[in-house]
Amino acid sequence: MPVSGLPPYDENNIFARILRGEIPARKVYEDDFALAFHDIAPKAPVHVLVIPKGPYVSISDFGAAAPADLVAGFWKAVSSVATSLGLDQPGYRVLANMGEHAGQEVPHFHVHLLAGKPLGPMLAD
Repeated sequence: MPVSGLPPYDENNIFARILRGEIPARKVYEDDFALAFHDIAPKAPVHVLVIPKGPYVSISDFGAAAPADLVAGFWKAVSSVATSLGLDQPGYRVLANMGEHAGQEVPHFHVHLLAGKPLGPMLAD
């Protein structure tokens, strides 16, 4: 059972299938630790998902169970993707949803890189 309290990892979730090459994705970046690709339903002009290469349900699960080299490599990949896409100026948002109340839709830990316009406040009023 994952540390996050979410259901066990589903090997057939869409991100696991993308990692295995069963579903195509518009890749932006890939290394031993992470895969980044364009979101199919973008919420900003730039909307890229970055997922770790491993069976982690959530950010809590990833932080508790992933080896240190994967954690470091994943976050370095997030930074590298943002820089390679030219997002450092004027800026970007990194978003990770954890659980139902946060709106996590896919039970595989991932972060959203959002940019390309002013993004407004963190939460709606």
